[in-house]
Amino acid sequence: MTPRAFAKVVTANDLRIGDVVYLTADDRWTRHHHLAELIEDEAHAQMRLLHAIAQKSVIVGAYLADARQGGRGPEPVHFREAFRTRGPSNYAHGKQADHV
Repeated sequence: MTPRAFAKVVTANDLRIGDVVYLTADDRWTRHHHLAELIEDEAHAQMRLLHAIAQKSVIVGAYLADARQGGRGPEPVHFREAFRTRGPSNYAHGKQADHV
C-alpha cells in the first residue's frame, strides 16, 4: 500500500477584514491561495500551525487545509476550501467585489 501524500496550507480568517487568508513561507498572510506555503512535512505543518495560532491579534480560526501543487502554486483539494478561495457568497464585499 502506498502512503498518502501529505500536503497542507495554513489558513485562517483575518480579524481586520474578515477575509480568508493563507500563511506564506515568509510569514505573511495573503488572500491568495496560490501564494500560500505548501507544506509537505507533517511536523513542519504542525509548527507552522502553532506559529499561526499564536497570532491572536491578527487572525482567528487557523487550521491546516489539504492542498496540492498546481500550475501557479498550491490549489485546494476539497470543495469547501475551493469555495473559501472565492470569498463571501454575496457580491457586495470581499474578493468578489474586486471582480465587478
